[in-house]
Amino acid sequence: MTLFAVALATAAGRSLAGGAVAVGAVAAGQLSVGWCNDRADLRRDLAAGRRDKPLVARTVSPAAVSRAAALALLACVPLSLAGGLLAGAVHLTGVAAAWAYNLRLKGTAASWLPYALAFGLLPAFFTLGLPGAPWPPMWLTAAAALLGAGAHFANVLPDVGDDLATGVVGLPQRLGPRCAAAVAGLLVLGSAAVLVVGPPGPVTPYGRLLLTATAAAVLLAARRPAGRLPFLAVLAVAGADVLLLVVQLRG
Repeated sequence: MTLFAVALATAAGRSLAGGAVAVGAVAAGQLSVGWCNDRADLRRDLAAGRRDKPLVARTVSPAAVSRAAALALLACVPLSLAGGLLAGAVHLTGVAAAWAYNLRLKGTAASWLPYALAFGLLPAFFTLGLPGAPWPPMWLTAAAALLGAGAHFANVLPDVGDDLATGVVGLPQRLGPRCAAAVAGLLVLGSAAVLVVGPPGPVTPYGRLLLTATAAAVLLAARRPAGRLPFLAVLAVAGADVLLLVVQLRG
């Protein structure tokens, strides 16, 4: 998300100082979300034997993680509002959605919603900080929201078994690995399609290449729905999407 924010700041034409503050707000928000997630998942991670987690390995205390999450969230507020009240409110809404996912929505059928909302609002955070506070085009918001929802489905796939064993029953877990992998692929492909055909003007050669590569990545990932491949495919498509976005908006 922070790298995505750097690309959006560049594409939106934010000044160096303004862009740096906005990216800092995103980074602080992501730190707070990540630490909140690890703290909220401690009981489940212990039950699943997740020794890759610092809290489970006891290399850091739960109290320290809670304090770090709170401090990062506090830093996120003024950094977000530095670009304007509306821009700040939009970003903080996305951060609040991510916290709601960690604390409540992760285990519900609405688990996809915070991802779609947070990703979909991120372009607006950068454009609303420009003179005149313009909203981003709808195609950009839709593409970002679809990408976020797809990332949720793909990110969950490697942990479906542990999630079910510890009572986390979000929408991907309810659908099962194969169906969730198919939904992730369709959402990511939809995101790429909106990004390619949404802007005015003819589809560029890079856009056609992006759609072809996305379809190939989705088909490849569908062959191993339970591993890390679907999530890695989403990351690759996201990087290609960001490159196309920068070229389109800066051009």
